[in-house]
Amino acid sequence: MDVVKFIVFCGLFSMISGIEPISAIGAIGTAVVAGIYTVFTPIKCHFHECCTSNWINLNTTVLREDLQRRLYGQHLVSNVVIKYLKSHMTKEPSRALALSFHGGTGTGKNYVSKIIAESIYRNGMRSKYVHLISATKEYPHKDMVPLYKDKLRELVENSVKECAQSLFIFDEIDKMPPGIIDTLKPYLDYYEQLAGVDYRNAMFLFLSNTAGEEITKHTLTKWQSESLREDIGLNEMERIISKATINTKTSGMYHSDLIIKHLITAYVPFLPMERKHIRQCIKDFLVAKNYYKRQDISEDAVRKISEELNYHPADLEVYSVTGCKRVPEKVDYIMEDYQE
Repeated sequence: MDVVKFIVFCGLFSMISGIEPISAIGAIGTAVVAGIYTVFTPIKCHFHECCTSNWINLNTTVLREDLQRRLYGQHLVSNVVIKYLKSHMTKEPSRALALSFHGGTGTGKNYVSKIIAESIYRNGMRSKYVHLISATKEYPHKDMVPLYKDKLRELVENSVKECAQSLFIFDEIDKMPPGIIDTLKPYLDYYEQLAGVDYRNAMFLFLSNTAGEEITKHTLTKWQSESLREDIGLNEMERIISKATINTKTSGMYHSDLIIKHLITAYVPFLPMERKHIRQCIKDFLVAKNYYKRQDISEDAVRKISEELNYHPADLEVYSVTGCKRVPEKVDYIMEDYQE
């Protein structure tokens, strides 16, 4: 039955049953609009991003392969991220996921966040359901904390109403004024609903340099005792991180309810990067920038680029001061000489 026949049928039915024709037409119009919306929504979502499994779907295989192929020296990160994300997105979660990434500069915190977004959202970091919040950009003034709290509350509530599986990435949280992050407490707690909204499918990533020194110190102690890097366990690192985070006065997590109330799902340590890890990063950039094909990479070029970076502690020079962060600029700098 087409739309015209349907309207005529309903008009006749309204006359027979005593329903006012105008009321019937209004009801018919509503039904037609609803029908059109039902028919065209799947078509719209075929071309435009929607909060559906066609656009949001964790690909565990891709996530595992990307972490193994693109992340170096971070065995704890790979295990934690894969297990918690898989559990959160394939089972009915009891609350929102909150992973707190800790480590020094260039150890891969932002890199892993990007890999996570790419493995869940078809549009990756460009997805309208992925929200990157830079603390230094969004919260620069310590005397405006009440306003920042209201803005953050509005962002989370509006975003989750639009899509339950929203992802929030808080970068440089160690530079966030204390108190703001506690705005998230209700959304991370064990509530089935808040004002009719279910926040349990949302995901939060907190990126911080806090505890970076403590992580490096512990890793170096293990190295000096000739223990394998891969033998460092998550439990020992989580204790170190949580203690440093809650007691660092300059951290956005200082005395935070998220820590006190145990609302952080896991503290994820990013270990300092050794020279061998830096060499792997260098090779990746040499290929990515088309200086070499993988099989033709010059080991002499890799050595010269790695020597342009600084390492610590001064007497041992075991770990890169900036991780892989400065590798791209050093690659271009050294390769200028090679090209000439």
